[in-house]
Parts: sequence; C-alpha cells; structure tokens
Amino acid sequence: MYLPDVQLRSESLAEWLQDHDVTQVVLEATGQYWKPIWYVLEERGLELLLVNARHVKLLPGRKTDVGDAAWLCELLEHGLLRGSFVPPAAIRELRDLTRYRKRLIQAHTAECQRIHKILEDASIRLGSVAADVLGVSGRAMLRALLAGERDPKVLAELARGRLRKRLPELGEALRGRFGAHHALLVRLALDHVEQLERSIAELDMAVDRVIAPFAAARERLDTITGVGKRAAETIIAEIGVDMSVFPTAAHLASWAGRCPGNNVTGGKRRSGKPTKGNRWLGEMLTECAWAAARSRDSYLSAQFWRLARRIGKKKAAMAVGHSILVIAWHLLTHDCDYQDLGGDYFVRRDTDRARQRAVAQLQALGYQVTLQPLAA
Repeated sequence: MYLPDVQLRSESLAEWLQDHDVTQVVLEATGQYWKPIWYVLEERGLELLLVNARHVKLLPGRKTDVGDAAWLCELLEHGLLRGSFVPPAAIRELRDLTRYRKRLIQAHTAECQRIHKILEDASIRLGSVAADVLGVSGRAMLRALLAGERDPKVLAELARGRLRKRLPELGEALRGRFGAHHALLVRLALDHVEQLERSIAELDMAVDRVIAPFAAARERLDTITGVGKRAAETIIAEIGVDMSVFPTAAHLASWAGRCPGNNVTGGKRRSGKPTKGNRWLGEMLTECAWAAARSRDSYLSAQFWRLARRIGKKKAAMAVGHSILVIAWHLLTHDCDYQDLGGDYFVRRDTDRARQRAVAQLQALGYQVTLQPLAA
C-alpha cells in the first residue's frame, strides 16, 4: 500500500468513524505502519489507544484481520487493554531530531576513525603526537598535505598552541609516504566530516528551538551526575516531561527495559533477562553511567565501583543507568534539582560494616588492629 493510499484511506476511515459517532479507536502496534493512521485520527480528536501486539495475541488457527478486530473489541469491553506510551506531537518531533543527530554523530566518529586509518597506512603518525588529529592544527596539516606539501618541517610549523612545544616529535610523526591515493581518500573523508559537522550544528539549533518549552526540565536533568545537555535532551525526547503516564519510577524503568525480568514458575527461577525496552534511551543511560563512574566523590560513582567489584563493570553500568532513570522520574515529577548523596554514602549508611571490612583487610595483610575512637 503506497503512502498516498494510506493517507486517503485513513482520512476516509476517520470520516466514517465520526459519521457513526465512534469516539474510541484501538490500534495494534505493528512496526511503523500504525503511525500514519494514528496521526490522521489524532487530528480528528478521537480517543486513541495503542496496544502491544504481543499482549493481545489471538490463539493460533484463528488469525484473520476481522478476528483480530473482534478480539480487540472484546478485550476493550472488558477493560483488559493497556495502552502503550505515545508521546505528544512536540516530544515526537524532538525524538526524531535527537535520534537523527545521534546517527550523524556516529557517522562523524566513523569518518574520523577512517582518516586515522588512512594516515596510519601512509605512515603518518599524527595521532601519536596530537591529541586531536582533526583539531585546528591537525586540519591545517591535512589541508597542506592535500595541497601537495610533503616536507615534515613545513607541516610541523602549522601547529598551534601547546602543540608547538613538540615540533621535533611532530616532524618525525609527519615523515611518511603520503601519496595521491591517500590524498583522494583523506579529501573525501574530510569533506564528509565537515558536511556532517554542519548538519549536526543545524540539528542542534533545531533541537534548541523545539525543546524551548521544556528548557526547565532539561536544566533539572542536567544537574544529575554524568548527564549533560545532549543526554538530558535525549531523555526528554524518549520519556517526555509528563510523568503522570508512569505511575511510579518502577513503571518507567520497566517500560525502558532497565530492570531485571521476573520469571518464576513451579518454584523455579528462570532467566531474568530484561526486556529490550527503548534501546535509544538505554544506550544513552549507559553512556551517562560510564560518565558518572569517572566522576569524583559522587553517589553514582560510588554505586558503580561498589557493584563493579561484585558483578562486573557492564552490569554495574546497567544498574547505574537504572538509578539515573529513577532520579530523572523524581526530578520531573517533583520539579526539583538533583541533590547528590556524596561518595561516602554507602560508608555512612553502614559504618559497622565498613569498619569490619577495613579491619579484615588489615588483618589479611598481617597487622594486628586495635581501634580507639578519636576524642571529640
């Protein structure tokens, strides 16, 4: 079915529903095909309910479109349908922008890595001296190489700032076999990098325009350790700012696939693998968790390293991402800023256990420990 045909049929369906005084419509989520119909019916003011196909699956052997429709009606009459989260139009627009921006950033990173690889193939070891090959100095050297300059000393003199302190090392790093083949590849990749940077900057301006009504929510999320401006924009784009759709933080974490599954039958606990949930949100929460782990004297950092010793760093990052999402729910619900509990929270929470652990470690090293409290 072509898109114009979908648009026309959706408009005809909306007119037919209004003519027959239908006020509530149930749609089954199947890929992206429900979206054009949803948008048309939403503009007509109908009450819409999007249900997960996995939750309303009909019994095998009775599968027809008419049977599905009748089954959905019967479930709706008995109040057994749970609507999926569909954000408002402004959040949907913001979601499209942030998701596309992330893909462009990933493409930009891939192109930068491709330039590194081409330079290594040409024995140009610029990355071993310059922290950023595509910085101001690096791009000037690359443009000079593309223009035909091959003298390492001349290329090294294009360095700016602190990089000029390493001119001898830079001259040795720029001594290679950069030929016409490498020049073609670097030129195409560098042009692509600059075009991607322009597109990302344009998307940043579009995101700032769309998120303006939610600027206060973005600033609140930005106070969370490990969450920056772009991360806050992505979180808002994926979950919105109206937390009334999620009764508790646990509901939000379950919807996002950030909590363990629960599969117990016959007294046996089976795999508790979490659901896939929202992968865009999950990837951003994991990135924020790694950033929080590198912070100093923060609760999230202490939580990460406390868990990493026992379950590994990857699972610890998942757990910290879950904590960040729970914090975001509370900040958006109660309109408040994040107050960090401190890096020594777990020590203060159970001082006896911390003292016993420290004594046990010293005894394991062969020391006899006698504790005496400090004078007040």
